[in-house]
Amino acid sequence: MPGKGRAWIDQQNDVTVKDVKLAHQENYVSVEHLKRYTTLGMATDQGKTGNVLGLAVMAELTGRPIPETGTTIYRPPYTPVAMGALAGRSRGQEFKPKRLTPSHHWATEQGAVFVEVGQWLRAQWLPRDGETHWRESVDREVLATRASVGICDVTTLGKIDIQGTDACAFLDKAYANTFSTLAVGKCRYGLMLREDGMVFDDGTTARLGESEYVMTTTTANAVGVFRHLEFLRQCLYPDMDVQLISTTEAWAQYSVAGPNARKLLAKLVDQDISDAALPYMGCAEITIGGLRARIFRISFSGELAYEIAVPTRYGDALIRALMAAGAEYEAVVYGTEALGVMRVEKGHVAGNELNGQSSALNMGLGKMVSKKKDSIGMALSQREGMVDVNGYRLIGVKPVNPAEKLTSGAHFLEKGADAVAASDLGWITSTVHSPHLGHMISLGYLKGGDARRGQRLRAVNLLAKTEVEVEITSPHFFDPEGDRLRG
Repeated sequence: MPGKGRAWIDQQNDVTVKDVKLAHQENYVSVEHLKRYTTLGMATDQGKTGNVLGLAVMAELTGRPIPETGTTIYRPPYTPVAMGALAGRSRGQEFKPKRLTPSHHWATEQGAVFVEVGQWLRAQWLPRDGETHWRESVDREVLATRASVGICDVTTLGKIDIQGTDACAFLDKAYANTFSTLAVGKCRYGLMLREDGMVFDDGTTARLGESEYVMTTTTANAVGVFRHLEFLRQCLYPDMDVQLISTTEAWAQYSVAGPNARKLLAKLVDQDISDAALPYMGCAEITIGGLRARIFRISFSGELAYEIAVPTRYGDALIRALMAAGAEYEAVVYGTEALGVMRVEKGHVAGNELNGQSSALNMGLGKMVSKKKDSIGMALSQREGMVDVNGYRLIGVKPVNPAEKLTSGAHFLEKGADAVAASDLGWITSTVHSPHLGHMISLGYLKGGDARRGQRLRAVNLLAKTEVEVEITSPHFFDPEGDRLRG
């Protein structure tokens, strides 16, 4: 046995002979218990420098030979591997996994250009013969959708099934607005706050039954929202009867938008989906040729629109069936760029506005934060500074000269003001070219923006070395009354 002085066995985890003796005293004589009680061999060497000594001490304390005392199990690799060997294949396209949407093979056949969205590959636009510039394709997809009907694969949106007798109360805690009053067969737009009162995520949640909801999240926050809900369920509200499961990969989901969307879907859906049977913000469990499906009458484009979902294995068949049924309406499939154009035209916030530094009030959604109930982030969303009447507000932006280009990230300055932080009034968050208006339009955040509509400012981008005179407008450039989506 070692002497009476302190003697280290595992120098990485500071395990001493005294620790092994204490483990023996507490009856942690099993080698696996010894390992976890003392952390012996749990550092990066995986016990290769200290375990034999520790096991020898335990063997002497128990009066057994080392083979009878036992050995612990090494985690692989048993023989060290060079970091270069582990990282060697994770280069280029293999750097991280890729997830393919249900329509990926069909879109590839059409020559789609793809973009990474999270770990998903999504169709960005689908060029046709004769189109030599990406914006030709995007403008065509936007105009065709608003004129007739367009289809977009929205499978990548997070989907979370929420069930249980306390599901209503649970959603009231998770969302800033109220969901316990939502009727069965209806959807509602929901705003989720972080504990500090800033907006965490948004999406729609549908009530399919008395105790059954389907929540959708943004693509980027699908995992984060699910983890957040699990934290609420397990840690903050453990007594609530509520169960969660992520079903993002279980359902293939397509948005069908445009004036002829209902006519197209009526050719495929077995049930009545007229306006009377399925009004705006309605939802239902349906069948397509006898196959179970779900339908949600919601719109991100601002058009009459539906999102239709089938089990993922039928996703490829559904996109082909939708295009076949839509041939008489000259249906198009539109990609993420066209989707971005339509949502900016409509004034809908997305990733650039949901930047982690924005409150509901900044987005013009302050009234959605209910003060009649307690919810995550509600109290701190009302703190001083967060409710400043002259704070940042979501606004629309258009160039005074339609020929000039706007750039995301440009900052708003008064005419004649120096381009310094002290003069900064806000910034442009999202910029697109609107084929309907014939020029670029933007969304942005502007101090006191509600009172500045009609004013002219400078949009200055010091990095791009551009300066454009702009007019502040409503963020709703297209169909501000929402007549089209309720058609």
